[in-house]
Order: sequence, then C-alpha cells, then structure tokens
Amino acid sequence: MAKRRVVQKGGVGGNIKGNAMRIQLIANPVAGRNAEAAITQAQRYFASQGVEVDLCLTRGRGDAEMYAAQGADRGYDRLVVAGGDGTVNEVVNGMTAGSPPLAVLPAGTTNVLALEAELPWRVDQACAVALHGIPTAIHLGLAGERRFVLMAGIGFDAAVVRDVDLSLKRRVAKGAYLISACLGWLRLRDTPLRIVDDRGATHHGFGAIISNARSYGGKFTMTPEASLVADCLDVCLILRPGRLAQLMAGMALVSGRPLAYPWGEQLRGRVFVVSGDGVPVQIDGDPAGELPRTFAMNPFMIRLMVPNS
Repeated sequence: MAKRRVVQKGGVGGNIKGNAMRIQLIANPVAGRNAEAAITQAQRYFASQGVEVDLCLTRGRGDAEMYAAQGADRGYDRLVVAGGDGTVNEVVNGMTAGSPPLAVLPAGTTNVLALEAELPWRVDQACAVALHGIPTAIHLGLAGERRFVLMAGIGFDAAVVRDVDLSLKRRVAKGAYLISACLGWLRLRDTPLRIVDDRGATHHGFGAIISNARSYGGKFTMTPEASLVADCLDVCLILRPGRLAQLMAGMALVSGRPLAYPWGEQLRGRVFVVSGDGVPVQIDGDPAGELPRTFAMNPFMIRLMVPNS
C-alpha cells in the first residue's frame, strides 16, 4: 500500500480521543486528466487542516476495494476516495460495519454520485465537505453479491458500457459512450427479459435500468423518483424491442420525463429477479457479466459526507 502521512498542529480538531483527525485517502491517479494534481492539492489541503493522511494509490482493478477493506478497522475518522464512479463502487464494496463515513473528491469521466449528492467539484471545497459536511446514511443496491451505489443497466445500456473503446474514452471522455451507443444501436439484437418483483408479479421487456439514484449518466434521469435515501429500487423497463424503442428511451432520457407506456414502464420494489439469455449487465458504469441476476436492496448502509446545505 502506497502511503504518505502528513500531520500539522491546529486545524479541524481530532477524533474522540483528542488526537489529530485521521483519514484514509484512496485515490485513482488516472481518473481524469488532472487526477494527480488534484490528489496533491487534496493532500496539501488536509495537511493545512492538521489532518493525518494515509494515501493509498490504486494501480489496477480491485485495489480500491482491497484498500477500503484493509482500512475498515484501523480507526480512521474518514474514508476519502478521489476518483470516478467505478473507483467509488470498488471502495463501497470493500467497506464494512467498521468503516468510517465516506467522502468523495469527484474525478473521472462523469462522477454521477457527485451530481446526485450535490458535491462540489473544486478540490478544496470537496475536501472541506469531507471534513465538515454532514454524514448521511444512504442505501445501496445489490446485483447478485456485488453492491452498487447508483444503478444497474441491463441490455442495450450494458452493451454500450461493455463495448466502449477505452483508448477512445481516454481521448474524448463521454464522447466514447455516444459513439458506442450509436454503433450498438445500428447492430441492435434484442433479447427478451423476464422480471419477477418482490410481490410475485412478472414483467416482460427488452432492457432495464434499475436505479438507486435519480441521476443517470450525468445530469440525466431515467427514474425521476429514485433516491439514495429511499429503501427501494426504481426500475425503468423498456417494453418493446427494436431501434425505435431505444430511440424513444433516449428521448425520454434527454427530456427528463419517465419513459411511459407503450414504450416503457416504471416499477418500484426491493427485489427483482431478472433472467434473459446472455443479456449483459453493468453496475455503476462498469461491465458486470450477464443475466440471470437478482437485484435487491442491501441491508448494509453507509454514511456519505454531504454539504451542510
């Protein structure tokens, strides 16, 4: 584990023992073009506030989850993650009941959690929220055994994420997803889905977004009633196959209106059992295998540092 520990007197005060506040900073140095500069700026800010920092730099997939699990019972006052939604997802999957409140320094292609929780994008302001914000309990979703913070996509949405050109993503950021979506739309092959909800009702469709949050892909929404603090999942189910149905879903996304019958249906519940032969799944913007899968609310909650306002 790469660490750098910085302590100065004064500042924000300390933990319950009266010592300097201690944070674990898990940072992805390649999350966005200015990630390394932002990490350095965050270290300087915390040092100026008299905070002790254990810096853990990720070098590959799974590192953030491992670091979060290792630090869960080490007495940190905060777990701070600098990265995109994928890095946040890994950290959340490593958290335990002993983990401190989570704070996010937004980075990456699009940090949807930052938009959902109205977190500041300026490094100094995000660091201030990490230290002085309000720890708020939020719910998590489960896709099989994997936790997700924001949403799970099934079908076309997941295929776009799976097929995105990573080298193009590094050059044009969100534009890479638009290109992947256009190519996927042209070669679309729909597979029927079967969804059984927690009341035993069966639903059929050709794609779905299962959301724990209102925001989707940025300042868009497919499930306007979803919330991180609600103990349920909201689902946008695409009812019809074909390119026109996906086009209608895209128009609903841009307009901010729910996808309505006959093209879509909005569902709400705590458990959804979803099946469909070979249909891809993504969670929080990263590929997550294929169906069948059970999507449910996770009984484990975390505390997220949010602005005082």
